[in-house]
Parts: sequence; structure tokens; C-alpha cells
Amino acid sequence: MNDKKKIYGFGFNPSESQHHFLVVIPKSDTGRVIIYERFSWQEGVEVQKIDYSVNKPKVELDKKKWKLIEDVLEEEFNTRLKQEKLPIGKWKIGQNPVHRLFGKEMVLLAWAIEDCDPSVVPIAIRNWKGLSPEERWWLFTMTNAATGGLKDRRGWRKAIKYALTENPIEESNRQMDIFDLMLRRKIDD
Repeated sequence: MNDKKKIYGFGFNPSESQHHFLVVIPKSDTGRVIIYERFSWQEGVEVQKIDYSVNKPKVELDKKKWKLIEDVLEEEFNTRLKQEKLPIGKWKIGQNPVHRLFGKEMVLLAWAIEDCDPSVVPIAIRNWKGLSPEERWWLFTMTNAATGGLKDRRGWRKAIKYALTENPIEESNRQMDIFDLMLRRKIDD
């Protein structure tokens, strides 16, 4: 009897939970990367059908911005997958399933850079890396509850952008107090 679990993409195991994120990367360099939050998985199909009534697009990035964060995300997630002795993932053109907790972290970073100048992406990455996974999950949850739609750009979503793209932390001080950063910047709703 084969007890080996099937793991897809970056740590997604539908036998544990069907809640996951799906990153759709287009072939075209001018296309847009869309990240969906999903609560179902169709077994045995090559391409997942996206049902817009239940699969919610969370963020959309132009491919150039995606390219600025994809290696960082891959490295972060694969480091943790290796620690758990799980297969590592690799981004590919098409659909990429991502474990629900990794997905929350990824979307948080994508929200921070979706409308910013590409020159501040390295600051956002450094500040994002300064957060623990638990802090990232909490920030995603709070932001998602208030402004988690594809086109939302106010409130928590705006605060995340400012918190991660401004106030760069020093490399030596990796642990960042996100709440202090958010309080420094007055956010208008």
C-alpha cells in the first residue's frame, strides 16, 4: 500500500486541505500574473478549472514585477519545505498550486508591490523577509478581511504597501516591528 501523499507545486497537499492559492503565470512577457484563493481541487485534471463564483482573484501583477519576487518566494518556501522533508517547488508557466499558508505570505508581498514603483520592490522584499511567517499570516488575515478583493486599494491594503515599501530595515536588524512602521505613516481611507 502506497502511503505517499501527492504534493503539488509549493507544499499543497489536497488530502490535508483543499484550501490553497493558485498562481497563474502567463507565457507572454506582457501578460499579468493572477493569484487566486481557492477552496477546492479537481483531482486527475491537468489544468484546474477556475470557478469565479468561488475562486477569488486576490492580486494581479504585471510579469515584470512578478519576476522581481518569484525567486525570493521560491527560495523562502523551498527552504521551509526542505525542513519538513517535503518536495520542493519551482515556478512554471501556467498554474502553480501553493499551500494556503505560503499563499497568504505570497499575497501579502504581492499586495505591497502591486501599485508601487519597481525600484522599491527590494525594500518590500527586505521588510517582508524581516517578518516571521506568523506575522505575515496575521497581516494577510487582517487585510483580507477588510480589503482582500482584486481591486481594493484602501485601508489595510494601503497600509501594507506603505509598511513594506517604505522605512527599509537594516540588514542587521532582521526582525521588524510592522506595527511601528504602520503607525509612522498616516493612512487615509
